[in-house]
Amino acid sequence: MFRSVVSMIHVPDVRKAAQSYVSIGFVLERVNEDDGVLNWALLSCGTSQIMFNIGGRPRAAFRREVDLYVHVDDIEAARRRLRDGVDIVEDLHDTEYGMREFIIRDLNRFWITFGQPL
Repeated sequence: MFRSVVSMIHVPDVRKAAQSYVSIGFVLERVNEDDGVLNWALLSCGTSQIMFNIGGRPRAAFRREVDLYVHVDDIEAARRRLRDGVDIVEDLHDTEYGMREFIIRDLNRFWITFGQPL
């Protein structure tokens, strides 16, 4: 019935959000600008997609409004690649639901979990 789901996140600065996600491995697919202001972007990560739209605000310090979950083939390699350039919320750990994962926070304070089945 459904073919795919694409997440839309409203952010204060689409350009900065897109650049930040490209720096951790996402691919910038398409953008829309109005009078020189990037107001929308589509990025991909494997077969998944995410859209950023202008008009949001960074999240509150202790409230989780958006969590993204990225499945990876090699969690150790992903952790090594990202460890120096991101804000790590939770380091590598095994979960009760059978995943090995770590969590980072993006520039808008949204959480991105990278996980691999145990």
